[in-house]
Amino acid sequence: MRRTRRNTVRIIGGQWRSRILEFPDAADLRPTPDRVRETLFNWLGQDLGGKNCLDLFAGSGALGFEALSRGAVSTVMVEKDREVLRALRENAQKLGAKGLTVVHGDALEFARQSRSRFDVVFVDPPYRLGVQAAALSLVRKILAPGGRVYVESASAFDPGHGWTVLKSSRAGSVHFYLLTGEVDDQGGVSGDV
Repeated sequence: MRRTRRNTVRIIGGQWRSRILEFPDAADLRPTPDRVRETLFNWLGQDLGGKNCLDLFAGSGALGFEALSRGAVSTVMVEKDREVLRALRENAQKLGAKGLTVVHGDALEFARQSRSRFDVVFVDPPYRLGVQAAALSLVRKILAPGGRVYVESASAFDPGHGWTVLKSSRAGSVHFYLLTGEVDDQGGVSGDV
């Protein structure tokens, strides 16, 4: 019987630099490429000490584990697929990850119901779903003041009213952005919630 090899992705910085994460073949699962993650964490700063992060559509967990590796105090990963969820938990155990919460469920529903606030939110859904805008509208209410949102898509993306693009780039067919919400006079994020 032929053994199928699991897919892997490497953590590129922080305490777990060069550690390998394994994940199964699953529909629409494609980790953010090393080059893109390197750029993203240059934008965010190499040290995420004290930050609370949310990895919606966690998939391989590359973004969430990278944040924890770089000192994030907590990361919540949301994943719908049970086999992928199992791999996230196995990788967390292998790394001895502290401050990690892995949630089984729909990412949009989690964002809709969450009462927590996050300093950094990663929005990297399966491209074919085209739910970046829907996710952003939900993320708005759970983003901490001064928080940042990373968005990835297969084509150019306009985040719409109430968002400021701090940085953007493209690597091959991957378009990626770092956003912040515009702050109103009361210190909250403006726009519809």
